[in-house]
Amino acid sequence: MAQQEVTGTIHFMDGSKVSLRWPRQAGTGSQIIAANVKKALEADRIMVEVDGTLLLIPLRNVKYIQLSPSPKELPVGVLRGAQIVT
Repeated sequence: MAQQEVTGTIHFMDGSKVSLRWPRQAGTGSQIIAANVKKALEADRIMVEVDGTLLLIPLRNVKYIQLSPSPKELPVGVLRGAQIVT
């Protein structure tokens, strides 16, 4: 069975964006996912290894991050089933 890939798009404050794809990293348990989300929220930067180089992206420059697919299990407090309406 092939490992599921995740696609992430980082939207920057200046309107630019970068899309990345990687094999799913986190475990499947809700406690592991919740701990990883908490660590990400407390960090001041995103670190991503891409093609043998390390990208350090300061979160102060990030407007939002979009991840797909969403994990099946999410921490308490995450709104589920939302839609963007304009």
